[in-house]
Amino acid sequence: MFRGPSALSLDAKGRMVMPSRFRDALSESCEGKMIVTLDFEGHCLTMHPLPDWQEIEQKLLAMPSLNPATRRLQRMLLGYATEVEMDSNGRVSLPPLLREKVKLDKKVMLVGMGKKLEIWPEDAWSESFQQWMDEGPVRAEELPESVQNLVL
Repeated sequence: MFRGPSALSLDAKGRMVMPSRFRDALSESCEGKMIVTLDFEGHCLTMHPLPDWQEIEQKLLAMPSLNPATRRLQRMLLGYATEVEMDSNGRVSLPPLLREKVKLDKKVMLVGMGKKLEIWPEDAWSESFQQWMDEGPVRAEELPESVQNLVL
């Protein structure tokens, strides 16, 4: 389970060092093998342990491809899906094309989102966070029914 944000730096080769709290989980769950792809909104990258991604991939492939929204989602998520591997020093190399698509530079935010990680340009994360705060509290009626009674 991945939780919380980490401010990281990419080196000249586009590698980031995974925080130690994520390294063990990634080594155990997927032997450091992951998939990086675009987020469906296109603001960040998502990183999934390979076994989790394989489940997502099967669901995406089973969706009706004649639906234009489905095709767009498949193209974004499957079309940019790239296998990466954590090296013995805990580094992960992010593909140049994906870094370009979301404008990743030296400073990035790695955000634990449960079963996946999000990789944001640091400034885009800060701007998005401020926008979410400015929107005010989430109203219960905006949430899916399955989470409206969640106790936090």
